[in-house]
Amino acid sequence: MFFIIITLQLVYCLMDFNPIHQTSSQEQHWISLQNKLDSTKAVNPKQEYKEYSYNPNFISDFKAYKLGMTLPQINRLRAFRELNKFANSPEEFQAVTGISDSLLEAMAPNFKFPDWVNNPRSSSYPKSKWKEFPKKETLKILDINQASKEDLMKVFGIGDAISDRILKQKEIFGGFVSMDQMTDIWGLTPEVIAEIDKYFIIESLTKIKKININTASIKELGQFYYFKYPISKNIVTYRSMNGDIKIEDLSNIKGFPVDKLKIIALYLEF
Repeated sequence: MFFIIITLQLVYCLMDFNPIHQTSSQEQHWISLQNKLDSTKAVNPKQEYKEYSYNPNFISDFKAYKLGMTLPQINRLRAFRELNKFANSPEEFQAVTGISDSLLEAMAPNFKFPDWVNNPRSSSYPKSKWKEFPKKETLKILDINQASKEDLMKVFGIGDAISDRILKQKEIFGGFVSMDQMTDIWGLTPEVIAEIDKYFIIESLTKIKKININTASIKELGQFYYFKYPISKNIVTYRSMNGDIKIEDLSNIKGFPVDKLKIIALYLEF
């Protein structure tokens, strides 16, 4: 028994019970490739890469990180660019990003800023190339009754057709007595009327041909823009029954356009 125990212990100590590992052909291939790489590194311990110039304002996050910039520094540069601002020198780039002096010294040799940064007085475009736009003509304030077609068309919003309507309306009245009459012209918007009021006024009414409301016949009254046959007839009837019409009597005449009374009165004689 003692002899058996001693024999088993010797076998346990002397025998290798680990599984035998057989190297496959694929593993042998990779090992040989690794050996070639190691030998190449031994011959060329450091491979040099050519650095290209770049505008640091447009550096990508990946390249910035690869060059050694931290995430907060990259975020500061991005926020600066979102404000549509540019760093125009290595010093400004450092002030914006907060990179260290050593990192700036490593990066700055490859910085490339636009030519106009280095030569602010130079321009790639000859002076003669720049187009000079004519200055907007300053309109003088004119009497609307003296305005020509060209004068009217200088106002923003008045074209060929509307200017003709204004002149036609002036011809019908024999002249305007109030700028409020622009509202009677078809096609004039409130915005355009406001522009007309900036440049035209009524200076004098002396040349306006007036109608004598106490002597004019129904036919003569009917030729006036604001009077149609029924109103003209009511005017003649009213004065035949009440005598001469005064300005304060106009609102008592049946059918009289009271909303235009102030304008109509300026065309009448009493």
